[in-house]
Amino acid sequence: MKRICVFCGSSKGLKPAYREAAVEIGRAIAAKGFELVYGGGNIGLMGELADAALEAGGRVIGVIPDGLLRREVGHLHLTELHIVSSMHERKAMMAELSDAFVALPGGYGTLEEFFEIVTWAQLGMHRKPCGLLNVSGYFDPLLDMIDRANEEQFLRPHHRELVLVASQVDDLLDQMARYRPPMSLDKWIDRKSA
Repeated sequence: MKRICVFCGSSKGLKPAYREAAVEIGRAIAAKGFELVYGGGNIGLMGELADAALEAGGRVIGVIPDGLLRREVGHLHLTELHIVSSMHERKAMMAELSDAFVALPGGYGTLEEFFEIVTWAQLGMHRKPCGLLNVSGYFDPLLDMIDRANEEQFLRPHHRELVLVASQVDDLLDQMARYRPPMSLDKWIDRKSA
């Protein structure tokens, strides 16, 4: 694992704990010698994350669509900033550049980016770890929904294993370093029950 992609809000959210977590994971990624890949913004949790990693001496790679560069106030002091033409290109480049994926609290964009990358893992398009940093229980309702999908047989138990969860940064990074994809992912559709 060399590069970790972090999805997070372009807002700081309500609780100071969200900002603190963004700063902590940015610093931890740099301290452990990993490079940070993220959405290239300079505001909200995105800006806090990137600034913390940079201040800790880390390499930070941003990927931002041209149309959002001004609206999200693109971070112009990164190690690398890739300006792309669309959100689809952004997500594809972030996925290609990264060896692991983490979601911090955020809104629609954060959730959409995280679930797309987990879906790609489910389909066997990559075998990289995907984790939620569950700051102050932010993702508890989402985890309940994932478990409900499993109970209702829309997800298989081994698909649930694709989403790592921790409330502490070091715990999540340790889980990601030890991650081994479920062996049974090759058969993700059971034609008898589909």
